[in-house]
Amino acid sequence: MPRPRERVCLQDGLKLDLNRLARKGFVQHDANIGVRGITWTHSYWGEIATGTISADMSGKDGGWFRIQLGSLDQRIILLPRARHFGGRQWYFMCPVRNRPVSVLWKPNGATRFCSRQTWGRQVAYQSQFNDATNRAHGGIARIKSLLIADLDPDEWDLPPKPKWMRWATYNRQAEKFDEYNDTLDSGILAQVTKIGGW
Repeated sequence: MPRPRERVCLQDGLKLDLNRLARKGFVQHDANIGVRGITWTHSYWGEIATGTISADMSGKDGGWFRIQLGSLDQRIILLPRARHFGGRQWYFMCPVRNRPVSVLWKPNGATRFCSRQTWGRQVAYQSQFNDATNRAHGGIARIKSLLIADLDPDEWDLPPKPKWMRWATYNRQAEKFDEYNDTLDSGILAQVTKIGGW
């Protein structure tokens, strides 16, 4: 049974993922960027927030990240850590917990970005509000998006194995796909039984 919606859903708020920002070119390792605009969008509601960011990742021992969003003007410390095979991995320093994290969240109603652990039991992920049927639908969608590549999704229930994927991995995904379908089938059977009075 899903949890009652007494907590705030993290995905309804704003998220800063440092690795994703670097992949998208919003921040650059070993560089100081100027002010750049950033927009958060939701698949249903469209644009939900806009702001500006700036960052300095040119130092060897640390840097900073600044976000301005409405009345929020927050500066966050950036910390590089050595990777095992060379190079550096950058992290946000959580303003409350003082620990390195890759992702910061600002749930609805919050006044600043902090790590997931800072928000504790005040927040939950969207999947924690889902029942078994919605989790099964989400699982099937994830598996199909992993396997579909450039095929037409309407033509396939379970897409064929992509050329790059190992058979053992594909077989695990196919087993999960079947489990999700069994969950959906048992849910439909329960509804039919309830409606039909069997």
